[in-house]
Amino acid sequence: MVEGEKWLLFFSSKIFVLLIIAQSLPQIFALPNGAPETVCDTMLPFHGGGIRPANSVPPFRIETSSSVVGQGQVLRVYIVGVPNGLQFGGFMIQARQIRPPYEIVGQFNPPERGDSSLMNCGNSVGNSATHSNPSPKAEINLEWQSPVDFEGDVIFNSTVAQTYDTFWVGVPSNTVRVVKRDLAPQNYTTSRPRFSPSSRPPYVPVYEQPTTTQMPDDPFYAECGIAKNCFGIPDGCVEEKTCTNVVAIKVRGNIHEFEIMSNAKDAAYVAFGLSEDTKMGEDLVTECIPQNGRISMYSSYTSAPPNGNYGSSRNGVPQNTARLVESSFINGVIYCKVERDQITKVRNHEFDLVNKKYFLLLASGKSLKDTGVGYHDIARSPSSKAINLAELQSLSAASPILLRLHGAFMVIAWIGTTSLGIIFARYFKQTWTGSQLCGKDQWFAWHRICMVTTWSLTMAAFVIIFVEIKGWSAEPNPHAVLGVITTIICFIQPFGALFRPAPNSKKRPIFNWLHWLAGNLAHLLAIVTIFFAVKLTKAELPEWIDWILVAYVAIHVLVHLIYSIVGCVSDRQHTQKVNAFQMGDMSHHGLRNSIKLERRMDAPFGGFRKGLLGLYIVILVLFVVALVLIIVLAPIEETFKNLQAKLN
Repeated sequence: MVEGEKWLLFFSSKIFVLLIIAQSLPQIFALPNGAPETVCDTMLPFHGGGIRPANSVPPFRIETSSSVVGQGQVLRVYIVGVPNGLQFGGFMIQARQIRPPYEIVGQFNPPERGDSSLMNCGNSVGNSATHSNPSPKAEINLEWQSPVDFEGDVIFNSTVAQTYDTFWVGVPSNTVRVVKRDLAPQNYTTSRPRFSPSSRPPYVPVYEQPTTTQMPDDPFYAECGIAKNCFGIPDGCVEEKTCTNVVAIKVRGNIHEFEIMSNAKDAAYVAFGLSEDTKMGEDLVTECIPQNGRISMYSSYTSAPPNGNYGSSRNGVPQNTARLVESSFINGVIYCKVERDQITKVRNHEFDLVNKKYFLLLASGKSLKDTGVGYHDIARSPSSKAINLAELQSLSAASPILLRLHGAFMVIAWIGTTSLGIIFARYFKQTWTGSQLCGKDQWFAWHRICMVTTWSLTMAAFVIIFVEIKGWSAEPNPHAVLGVITTIICFIQPFGALFRPAPNSKKRPIFNWLHWLAGNLAHLLAIVTIFFAVKLTKAELPEWIDWILVAYVAIHVLVHLIYSIVGCVSDRQHTQKVNAFQMGDMSHHGLRNSIKLERRMDAPFGGFRKGLLGLYIVILVLFVVALVLIIVLAPIEETFKNLQAKLN
């Protein structure tokens, strides 16, 4: 009996040790027959009942053979590891609409290999796929057939289990657009796209800081002006090889090849358009959009009033007239090479790349829409002229001189002359009382000069901007609305002054208050409008210009405060002086002469007011000059760098 107990104790200890070892080893087994249909909606494995999905970046990627597929056509779908070769045990995948009600669409064809099996989720057959065995896999290759009665965007949603207790739920693919069969790419392929994130393609620019060793030039620019036309942002960047956005055009026989690249920070897309003018509207656009580590290419068409709202849309645009030849998204750099057909017809508009000349439109932005790209809030620039795409030539951006003049005129008017004119009218009526200019009191003459200058510059700037943009601004910024309101008030002010009542009229106080209210309201709105102008894409102003504007506002308010305090003290002393004249002056003639004398004399602290005015004018001139230079030379930082490079 004792011997039996020893053997029992021995085997129990061995079994316990084996259990401990088994628990300590990573389990790579998924459910042996794949995911059950009870998880069609959640896609959540029931591994151990309480194991939660990993919340780290999944080391797996869902790839598709194309970003566009026709109705009823077959699309290849791949599940691969990152890096290539990383194994996993189980998976579940299905295609769903990207908008409500997020239904499962399409179906998978029977797998060619025995590592996958189909699932029937809901009332459909084979609309999801899962693993058929838990053995390690380096790649899954599936065929998905799009529905014949659906048109729109879908995304492949998946769950991938690397081990029994390590899995990721909601691993998405890039967006795939299902279009009508006749709009699908003609060179449609089910082969897997080339993707090698571990290698650095030759067209990615070098960003290392310069050292004593000369860094190689970016090959993207190697053939610019020699074998291809290049156009970039900012203007002149192609020669310096420092573009944040750039497009290159090469014509080889009947093939038109476009290379588009952007290294702009936070760019959600880069787009290139062919236009018959420099404005948005009826343009053919090629969009390159990074999605889940890959680049998707779309064709779209722009609209503008009166033929629609500002923007671009892919609806009704054939996606088979352009082909994505090469692409990458590495270190934030978007790159794509696209071949486009010689003739493209979009909404009864024919684009003939051989026989017609086109302006080049280049843009990038931070947002996307369901059927196109969002506003170009990073950069946007048209070429200065329409070109024959096959003719090699030097390209430059359209001149922004009218935009720069608009900004400069408004700054001079509302930060310069208006600020000074208000100071004269409010605090200098009792200064220079014995002197006149053009038959008017000094304060009134200078006030009128300042305000006439403001009115003239504002009206000129208002006309200039509408000549430049030929319509309403498409940018979602209140600058345009506030600017129009300010201009209307400014336009009315001098005409109201023509009907100014006489000084002794009962209506004069009403006029004074209305004139004061309108003038100050216009000034306030103008300053706020200038603040909003800093955010405008076309202005190309640095964000730190806000601090210059804040400093101006602070100094302007401080000067008003000082003048107000001095005015209160001056009024008190002036009253005491009038009440203290001698008894000998109490006669009728003496009183009248005294009053005339007081009217001819400046109020107390006249010298201080004049000195502060001189200092304020100097500071105001410095502000205006600085702001005008920043506006005219925008983008000022790029201009400064280029100037510095030339001097060195």
